[in-house]
Amino acid sequence: MTSAPLPQPRFRASRTLRAIVVGLAVCSTAPVLADNLPDAQRLIKRGQYEQALEKVDAQLRETPDDAQARFLKGVIYTETDRTAEAIAIFTKLTEDYPEMPESYNNLAVLYARQNLYDKARMALEMAIQAHPTYATAYENLGDLYAKLASQAYAKAVQLNAGSKTAMAKLALARDLTARPGKAPAAKPAPMPAAQPAEVAAAPARTDNASSETSR
Repeated sequence: MTSAPLPQPRFRASRTLRAIVVGLAVCSTAPVLADNLPDAQRLIKRGQYEQALEKVDAQLRETPDDAQARFLKGVIYTETDRTAEAIAIFTKLTEDYPEMPESYNNLAVLYARQNLYDKARMALEMAIQAHPTYATAYENLGDLYAKLASQAYAKAVQLNAGSKTAMAKLALARDLTARPGKAPAAKPAPMPAAQPAEVAAAPARTDNASSETSR
């Protein structure tokens, strides 16, 4: 028996390092952003990625280690399907700023898009370790497990088409990962407040970043 294609989970990507973005959780204190970055964020929201990249690159020419600018560049690469470059940026950010869960979360989104679910799970667990109250990582982790459950139940139904319990569980798992309309498999979504002011104030670091710390 051939099972129907499985729906993709609704992974939520962290978009920016400011305190408030449309649909995002609110932080009580906004970080101080360089002049180019608010413009870049507005351009990203409008889907004007090339112009946004110009703003971010201009900022990085002045402050190459700016965590916010680097993060936004990773977002732009994610949105424009430059996956390998986005992974490289977010990976380096996790090394330089291990206390910043958004980078781990976005790595998980990129890995999930490539069906690298073990890597996605590990990245989400690192996000939670860095910030135990980071709700987006918990939601994404739940979606990931629902996806894996769908695959397992589909295999069970394929091997035993008469199993009503497996079919019921498969339907439930598919319902959990179902997406309304034609939303993308890895839905860009809010970044909960993760003390961005601390990120903004973090000193520039070299390739030999300090060891991971937890909040």
